[in-house]
Amino acid sequence: MKSAYELAMERLAAADPAAGRPLTAEKKGRLAEVDKVYKGRIAEREIFLRQRLEEAITAGKPDDMEKIRVQMAGERQRLEGEREEEKERIRRER
Repeated sequence: MKSAYELAMERLAAADPAAGRPLTAEKKGRLAEVDKVYKGRIAEREIFLRQRLEEAITAGKPDDMEKIRVQMAGERQRLEGEREEEKERIRRER
């Protein structure tokens, strides 16, 4: 008799047969390229927003400082989400 875990894993494998396949060298390279591209995009946005943050600090604008910090967090989260979506799309390709 199979455990509930084994049954659930079988259903999961049946629902997504591509999930169990190993990645090809070509897909691994594409995934690495996606990481590289998004790492650059994240760094670019952080540099820009840190400059704006420094300007707000110098000008003594605490409201602007907080808005920029929130924007930095949001930008990072958005870009990381885009990166993961792109990587998942590559993993699912046949």
